Amino acid sequence: MRLLHFWRAMWGIIWRELWRFLKQKERFVSALVRPLIWLFVFAAGFRSALGIAISPPYETYILYEVYITPGLIGMIQLFNGMQSSLSMVYDREMGSMRILMVSPLPRWFLLTSKLIAGTAVSVLQVYVFLLIAWFYEIEAPLEGYLWVLPALLMAGMMLGALGLLLSSFIKQLENFAGVMNFVIFPLFFLSTALYPLWKLKESSELLHTLAYYNPFSQAVELIRFALYGQFNLEAFIYVSVAFVIFMIAAIFGYNPSKGMMTRKGGA
Repeated sequence: MRLLHFWRAMWGIIWRELWRFLKQKERFVSALVRPLIWLFVFAAGFRSALGIAISPPYETYILYEVYITPGLIGMIQLFNGMQSSLSMVYDREMGSMRILMVSPLPRWFLLTSKLIAGTAVSVLQVYVFLLIAWFYEIEAPLEGYLWVLPALLMAGMMLGALGLLLSSFIKQLENFAGVMNFVIFPLFFLSTALYPLWKLKESSELLHTLAYYNPFSQAVELIRFALYGQFNLEAFIYVSVAFVIFMIAAIFGYNPSKGMMTRKGGA
């Protein structure tokens, strides 16, 4: 196989995913409505809960921009990762995944291409969300919008790999909603998406421990620091290791001779 064949296959998979996303306008709108509701409505209630003794307007700045906004960015990428896993289950039931997997290209390459496509969609969603937030006067430093891109790619790849892993366990579309809720809500609420880690420690040592070792928390922290021009090495290492583990497990799960697909009649 030539390098050109790999490039054409990857670009075809990415373009198909982007085109599907752009054609499904309701998916685009729903992906933004959820975090925007949290940003404009529910986040106001967290001001007193955080208990930050700072006079206005700095209290609102810290609450919305430093704590809430990066958490909602993570929410977008988390839900997109789960949405990508749903499309994998759908493609498997419709037969298009079967055709893709029997191509002469390596299975790991095909799954990685799907992962890159899903991550590209999530990054697009995030920047649209940041644009809307900017009109609402919730702004990061201008250079932060560029600095955050590598963090978004890393976090998106990790959460997308988790979605790929889950899709290898889900046999039918009907089972997806239950599995998604079982994964999304603990990951989101037991994280630093809404509350800082030190505040969770004041509330409960157990919650602090669960949030600290939650890979979604580390993805949010990576985004939070990058958005303000800082590099969180600990979060980067944690997210990178989690990505490698999830991706290896997903590749194994989609192996028809060894993984979960053996029990489902192939890919």
